[in-house]
Amino acid sequence: MSLQYIGLHSISGSLVVLDHVKGVQFDEMARIVLDDGTERTGRVAMLEGDKAILQVFEGTNGLSLSNSRTQFTGRPMEMPLSGDLLGRVFTGAGRPSDGLGEVMPETFRDINGQPLNPVSRQYPRNYIQTGISSIDCLMTLIRGQKLPIFSGTGLSHNKLAVQIVQQAKIAKEQGGEFAVVFAAMGIQNDVADYFRRSFAESGVLQNVVMFLNLANDPIVERIITPRCALTAAEYLAYEKHMHILVVMTDMTAYAEALREFSSSKGEIPGRKGYPGYLYSDLASLYERAGIIEGREGSVTQLPILTMPNDDITHPVPDLTGYITEGQIVLDRGLEQSGVYPPISVLPSLSRLMKDGIGEGYTRADHAAVANQLFAAYAQVQDARSLASVIGEEELSPLDRKYLEFGKYFEKCFLSQGFDENRSMEETLDLGWTLLSLLPESALDRVDDQVLKAHYDPEKAQALVEKVRE
Repeated sequence: MSLQYIGLHSISGSLVVLDHVKGVQFDEMARIVLDDGTERTGRVAMLEGDKAILQVFEGTNGLSLSNSRTQFTGRPMEMPLSGDLLGRVFTGAGRPSDGLGEVMPETFRDINGQPLNPVSRQYPRNYIQTGISSIDCLMTLIRGQKLPIFSGTGLSHNKLAVQIVQQAKIAKEQGGEFAVVFAAMGIQNDVADYFRRSFAESGVLQNVVMFLNLANDPIVERIITPRCALTAAEYLAYEKHMHILVVMTDMTAYAEALREFSSSKGEIPGRKGYPGYLYSDLASLYERAGIIEGREGSVTQLPILTMPNDDITHPVPDLTGYITEGQIVLDRGLEQSGVYPPISVLPSLSRLMKDGIGEGYTRADHAAVANQLFAAYAQVQDARSLASVIGEEELSPLDRKYLEFGKYFEKCFLSQGFDENRSMEETLDLGWTLLSLLPESALDRVDDQVLKAHYDPEKAQALVEKVRE
């Protein structure tokens, strides 16, 4: 019979302290049974001598110093896993919330994951198609990559997340099954309903595993939500040989929960009150993306975070940028001008894109059209800045051409309907059509042979006339 501890030493927020504890380990799970028979779950968050500080998942309301008995399990938090996870909806703590009963487990896994030997990592190649032109062409999502979306409060990142989940797929000729693990942290009830309803009505829910942590749920649950999601993703990828895309929103809510929890433990705060270990904590999540040699599956991460005051130097986006392989930045100005998705091209990039596109992956001309679109749009920004000083009438004919290109690039390429799912072929062809608005001599990032094959001013003029109609 295992040892039980009667009563508590102290209670502080969602934390309880036990005294005279022996043989307990960090992250070990515990059962707290109240006098009325109700049971709560705790996890060892800190050990100080013979004191153990526990996070209580269900909160400490109703707990007193004398009405509980605590029993340690000797194991970390584990999640039941099986192939039946697909199509299910769970709470942030991994408990079923869809009314379909418990998961019949094939195995249990520690939610903190297993350390991955860097030598066994395989370099990410090939791509995941999102159906969104600006992402697929200019900042391609590569299988096994971690590519965050930097958004701002009130921008359409939730809508973008839903569209990506609905449209994401891998190339058919590459084989392998594809699925999505979706984790939402600190969201309102109406947003959770929007996610559920959108996935169900579009028919993709059967291919999605959802973890929903609501704003009124305990912060302890918010901290473990991404870990539960990534544990499910790793199981489906490495045991069921599937290619998994993990979409996590909002990582800023996760970091704020971590800050609140750190403060309640009395830890010394770092920049903007976040704990000094925020970098390593985020890395412990992001580095769970990748491909393992000898395994057929892959885990790709698309974390979404909101930048407080649209500040990209805020600790959460700043540290995320150090750990991940690029970023997709949403722009408030584009959103206000009616562009959806409001992706700001110039500060966005995918560092692994160059090795997962081109011949054998997307299309031989992909790199050429992407480079030229970046260069041309940079010229658009220069022309707009100049026009704001001297007036559009004083611009050179080439600068006016760039202004025309920028207008149609934002209207036809960046902007697309929520239900518009463009193939990679359509996206690349559209890019060449827009580039054909510019003089051939201005397209200096493309080989003459490639330019000759794709440059078509007549097609560009037809697009302009169609838009004007």
